[in-house]
Amino acid sequence: MSLNCDQIAGAIAARSDAAQKWLTDMIAFPSTQGQEAEAMAYLKDLCLSLGLPMEYREIPDSIMEDPEYCHSDDETSYVGRPNLVGVLKGSGGGRSVILQSHMDVVPAGEWAEAFTPRVEGGYVYGRGSTDCKGCVVTVLLAMMALRDLGVTLAGDVELQFVIEEEVGGNGALALIRQGCSADGVIVVEATGHQVYPANRGALWFRLRTTGVSAHMGRRHEAVNAIEKMMEASRCLLEYERELIASSRNYPLFERYENPVQLNIGMIRGGAWPSMVADECVMEGGVGFLPNRDLAQVKRELVAAIESSPDQWLREHYELSYPRLHKDAYETDPQHPLVTTVHRAALACGRESEVYGWNVSCDAALYAKLAGLPTLVYGPSDIGGAHSADEKIQWSQALEAAQTLAKGVAEWCGTH
Repeated sequence: MSLNCDQIAGAIAARSDAAQKWLTDMIAFPSTQGQEAEAMAYLKDLCLSLGLPMEYREIPDSIMEDPEYCHSDDETSYVGRPNLVGVLKGSGGGRSVILQSHMDVVPAGEWAEAFTPRVEGGYVYGRGSTDCKGCVVTVLLAMMALRDLGVTLAGDVELQFVIEEEVGGNGALALIRQGCSADGVIVVEATGHQVYPANRGALWFRLRTTGVSAHMGRRHEAVNAIEKMMEASRCLLEYERELIASSRNYPLFERYENPVQLNIGMIRGGAWPSMVADECVMEGGVGFLPNRDLAQVKRELVAAIESSPDQWLREHYELSYPRLHKDAYETDPQHPLVTTVHRAALACGRESEVYGWNVSCDAALYAKLAGLPTLVYGPSDIGGAHSADEKIQWSQALEAAQTLAKGVAEWCGTH
């Protein structure tokens, strides 16, 4: 069956008002870490009402022992906090695909109306509108458009809606550990119609320096842990310069002047202004490209500290990685999954390019742990995510649904 973009656009437009209501309903659920259950129950009921055979996939608490698990400050049991998965069986003979997005959101922060959605000027406002409930609705619209047009797909489509993307991808990790297979994976995130077959990795670190405390009147007889941290910071920022130099012009990331970064995000130390600090703790993050993996970045961080001429620092520091750690990944930009989705975007009139994303998301887990060809595509711009006026341009959600519907039809094949 041959599908053109006008047919798809018409089918999506017919469901636009209903789909916008789906999104505002979803936004009203404050599905931050540990509070996702009501939003997932709503989504399951919605999918079943649309004829999409979704079921809960429970997450065992044992996932916390997985070496790829990302710990967080708000860690809690997974009892009653499932992922949502459904397989739309094809007629046979086609390629399969996983369409994945996430239902968890970051906290409201100072935004009092974060979970009071509103529609204004062609935009839907609210926490998660861009990242990533608008993307979930995009997936549903694409699937319903194909059904409304009477399309029978040859290959299977597996829908995966997960939790805990925002803290490092633990929901996706659980699905992968439970068994995950397909001919390709499309992680639906806010890419502004760009097709990303690669993205950077991210490693959060915690550095602790120790010293010897004393009254400030005897400062020169003591060892100030904060001063040692200042030296460590110098070493780390020198490492950042080396990291940038070795990553600039890496394929798919050439457009970024500084494609990688080392950020010093938090420092705490000392107990009193007139006391020499005997401890200082820094937390920060490293963004890196597929020319490195997590193990190499960890080795390089150690080497950066060890390069200091300060013997005390070299002998009195602790470096750990207790929180987020995501590998970088890359899929060949000429892989048929990439060319198929990009061709669909262009055919539907999108301004779309293929290059690497200087953001990390769940995609690397599917590429690195499951070994599946993976890309990221979706509506809107990630730049507005997590902000105090997060919003999605509704027309972009409809347009991305067109691309997904056409891309999935071409990838899976139709009868």
